[in-house]
Amino acid sequence: MSTYEYFLVDIPIPFVAHVQINRPAKYNAFFEAMWLELKTIFDTLSTNPDVRAIVLSGAGAKAFTAGLDVEKASQGPVGPGKNITDPARQAVTIKRHIAEFQECISSVEKCEKPVICAMHGFTFGLGLDISTCADVRFCAADTKFSVKEVDIGIAADIGTLTRLPKVVGSFSWVKEVTLTARVFGAEEAYRVGFVSEVHETKEKTVEAALKFGELLATKSPMAVQGTKELLNHARDHTVADSLRYTGVWNSAAIQTSDVERAIFSGLKRTKPRFEKL
Repeated sequence: MSTYEYFLVDIPIPFVAHVQINRPAKYNAFFEAMWLELKTIFDTLSTNPDVRAIVLSGAGAKAFTAGLDVEKASQGPVGPGKNITDPARQAVTIKRHIAEFQECISSVEKCEKPVICAMHGFTFGLGLDISTCADVRFCAADTKFSVKEVDIGIAADIGTLTRLPKVVGSFSWVKEVTLTARVFGAEEAYRVGFVSEVHETKEKTVEAALKFGELLATKSPMAVQGTKELLNHARDHTVADSLRYTGVWNSAAIQTSDVERAIFSGLKRTKPRFEKL
């Protein structure tokens, strides 16, 4: 695998990539170079035929990510003191910056492969933006979550306010935690459906995520990637539109040899092997 400055990327299990946010001395807090690198990684893994599932976690014992490195962000292209005197032009500059930032984080959601987020410790701000992009979320018992943006004077703008209401079932709860920026724990995250599993430690959480990824890697990649695509489309469209899209998608996908392999392996009680995708 390629070497990156702010992430560790390897394939510890066949067809399962493990991506670790690697800035533990700063609680894995993000600045611009990191979210640009995140996009590069997920765009690359998305089309890598040797990868069928991806686990995303944070290096170190203290945090998945504490969110945005506010000090470094203030030194970026839209921080205070920049030489743009016209408010309209400043607004355009900020809008472009936000759009690029959103696109980088959305690369996790747009990745063709299923992404399992394994969280621990501090998971603040951008940690929620990233994890709501994932397909499946596990966390350790020590995880502390917060949609922190209100406490730094802004509305969250990188994805949490858009995706979190679609991830959990209670809009009241979403408004409560986003308006107050209060910290909530693993048990509450599990209760509202934000995470599907809670494990005792970070190590056990990552282990469970890798094991889940290994299970997905045994399935037909055509079926798994198609299921992710169709579920994401259904979330964002009407039932009628989604049924139509599913019909068009499967009119092509159902012609795969994976169908025959899966059926015959079931009849013969053997483990199917699927071609790379």
